[in-house]
Amino acid sequence: MNTRTTEFPAQDLELRQVELEAQVRMRRRQTLVHTLRLAVLVVTLGGWELSGQLGWIDPFFFSMPSMIAAQIWTWLTEGTSQGPLWVQVLVTLEETGLGFLIGGVGGVIAGIALGRNKLLSDVFSLYIKIANSIPRVVLGSVFIIALGLGMASKVALAVVMVFFVVFANAFQGVREADRNLIANAHILGASKRQVTMTVVLPAAMSWILASLHVSFGFALVGAVVGEFLGSRQGIGLLISTAQGAFNAAGVFAAMIVLAVVALGAEFLLTQLENKLLKWRPPQFTDGGH
Repeated sequence: MNTRTTEFPAQDLELRQVELEAQVRMRRRQTLVHTLRLAVLVVTLGGWELSGQLGWIDPFFFSMPSMIAAQIWTWLTEGTSQGPLWVQVLVTLEETGLGFLIGGVGGVIAGIALGRNKLLSDVFSLYIKIANSIPRVVLGSVFIIALGLGMASKVALAVVMVFFVVFANAFQGVREADRNLIANAHILGASKRQVTMTVVLPAAMSWILASLHVSFGFALVGAVVGEFLGSRQGIGLLISTAQGAFNAAGVFAAMIVLAVVALGAEFLLTQLENKLLKWRPPQFTDGGH
């Protein structure tokens, strides 16, 4: 008895030591990753700035980090030619959000409906393939002609950009649902609607959420392209105005603003995914994309 009781604390001590060593290795790796990321950023920006200062590149065409930072600061303190910077960001976010919401919901509904109904899939699959083959950015001009320079044309383009991405993933997610679970649910007396809501939709959720990460970027692209083609406000108009004035710093500054918006949205979508997929094993909900 004494031998056994002394063995267990020794084993526990060894396990704790192994866990501590693993945690130390993980922290070291995270520190290394963050250090290398910072080094890449510093080298890139420093090399860019130095190249401009030494005349290796023409700042008129390629700008410099210092000029871009000055442009962003000017927009923050003095506003843009279209008004305060936060207004331009808010307009683009509103167009992007509406397009993302409408296109995402429509894509999910259409994907589930066609995935669950073979007849609908056979009828509409050809038309969806034809519509998906059309370069969607080209539709921006059509929407501006039909809907004008207001928000509607940008939202419409964002919807089209998002819909097909979400639809494809939702459709495939439904098709990949476990047929045995579906059959068992039917045997237990579940209706088709109950099977869809309690078996098929949860099975397709990871596919759908994966598409949302990509589709928000497409929605942002749709809104910005629509603003670039013709609008009264928005980040796309900032880019168009800077391009027309040969202001390379303004173009890069607007791109940085877009990147910040996209990263913020990606963070929020990751948090949403983690909450909705708590029931999945850790490897499915760690947000590592």
